Amino acid sequence: MDFAYSPKTEEMRQKLLDFMEAHIYPRIRQYEEESRAGQFPVSFMDDLKALARAEGLWNMFLPSLRDDEPGTGLSNLEYAPLAEIMGRVPWSATVFNCNAPDTGNMELLHMFATPEQYDRWLKPLLNGEIRSAFAMTEPDVASSDATNITTSIRREGDEYVIHGRKWFISNACHPDCRFFILMGKTDPNADTHKQQSMIIVPRDTPGVTIERNPTILNMLDHEGHAEIIFKNVRVPSGNLLGEEGSGFALAQARLGPGRIHHCMRSIGAAELALELMTERAQERKTFGRYIAQHGTIKEWIAKSRIEIEQARLLVLRAAWLIDKVGAKAARKDISMIKVVAPQLHTKVTDRAMQVFGAMGMTPDTPLADSYTWGRALRYADGPDEVHLQTIAKLELRESNGSTSAIHLTPPER
Repeated sequence: MDFAYSPKTEEMRQKLLDFMEAHIYPRIRQYEEESRAGQFPVSFMDDLKALARAEGLWNMFLPSLRDDEPGTGLSNLEYAPLAEIMGRVPWSATVFNCNAPDTGNMELLHMFATPEQYDRWLKPLLNGEIRSAFAMTEPDVASSDATNITTSIRREGDEYVIHGRKWFISNACHPDCRFFILMGKTDPNADTHKQQSMIIVPRDTPGVTIERNPTILNMLDHEGHAEIIFKNVRVPSGNLLGEEGSGFALAQARLGPGRIHHCMRSIGAAELALELMTERAQERKTFGRYIAQHGTIKEWIAKSRIEIEQARLLVLRAAWLIDKVGAKAARKDISMIKVVAPQLHTKVTDRAMQVFGAMGMTPDTPLADSYTWGRALRYADGPDEVHLQTIAKLELRESNGSTSAIHLTPPER
């Protein structure tokens, strides 16, 4: 693996850095003021999206764009340093149409949509005209094991009837959200991994009710982590994505790249936290010395740099493997970085908050919100514990019962 950025990546990276400097960073305060006042989406979002698309900074996450589809179409490895830059300002990914959960939904539709589904749902998503959500997790079961889901999808003639309750459905409260890709059970009696299916549910379908938008660590996200009731929801049979019983396989295809996109952005968030920490440590004095002169703070700075570089290399390796062998074959590396990156995100951000003192918990810095999101990422797309189990299972399988070439010999007595 070559760690140097390709000429194409370096060109895109510089374009993105210039765009962030010119159009994103100067609007951070305005974004915060407008969103806190209840204006969402913020007033300048459509203008920035049009500008980003005109400059070729659009749909960069999707490698396999067709000639007639808008976007850049980078490999996962090429996209990694760009996602890292976006991670410095979480809402900036929306400007470039690289925002979750729409990215995962676009990938799913790109792979499995019928021509009718493509025209109605994927085209508007690729153009940034609408938003979407992915409805899988449920409050009454451990949804980290997708075979547990209980929402029913029952065939009745030319329709499917959906009953169930979902929660922590990101993006569902966004005013531009037009549909959900919902995962439920079409056949509870089939083999464990053949019971689930995915279906497209328009947001305005009768029987769809958003019960609430819970805060996370008391932070309100306008896009939402909604709890949603689906009661006698009827959609045409043509809304089924893929085939009946293919839902589990579709979920695995969707979650692979999406997981590392989160991790790429977490590297950027940690990098920003380290920059803020080092700047603050050189500005403030305690007990007659700059904070940066205290041994503990120096250690935090050094450890943060080491940990960021380690995580970045693991992200790049996972991205490279997905490009080479696909997400399924790269799942151990995906699980490894999914454990490492959110923990890094919160660890470095927590150190920075401590250096800022009480100010680090206020809206005067981006650190508190960043910490909250980093903590939430330890659940998103599977909790740490599930990924650790996956890593261990694959490690044990790869060992195949073999013993080390080095044998320990007991001492002679």
